[in-house]
This record gives sequence, structure tokens and C-alpha cells, in this order.
Amino acid sequence: MDCINCENCKLNAKTYFCLAKNDFVINTQASTLEKVRTGWKKGVKEYESHRRKSRKEVEV
Repeated sequence: MDCINCENCKLNAKTYFCLAKNDFVINTQASTLEKVRTGWKKGVKEYESHRRKSRKEVEV
């Protein structure tokens, strides 16, 4: 079975469909992405002013 260069294996996905094998392939070497939380936190400089402003918008 020869590769037909569909480039699915080069997407770095956990699973992909291989046209040459006509089957789904599970890639164990794919890197897992860690979820990063971004946004307003209490340690941020303008946290309190942002919180107060957003609360005023909700109350109105």
C-alpha cells in the first residue's frame, strides 16, 4: 500500500482517515494541547474597576 500524499497524517491530529489504508488511524505521537485560561483575574491591575463596570452594565 503506497501513500497517496493526502497530507492527513501531517495535520498533527489525534485521529485521521488514511485513504491508502482506507481506515481511521489513531496517532499516539500527537501533542496534546493544554487549556489556557485567560481573562480577568484578581491579580490583574484593573480587575476591580472592570468588575464594577461589568456589574453596572448588568444591573441597568
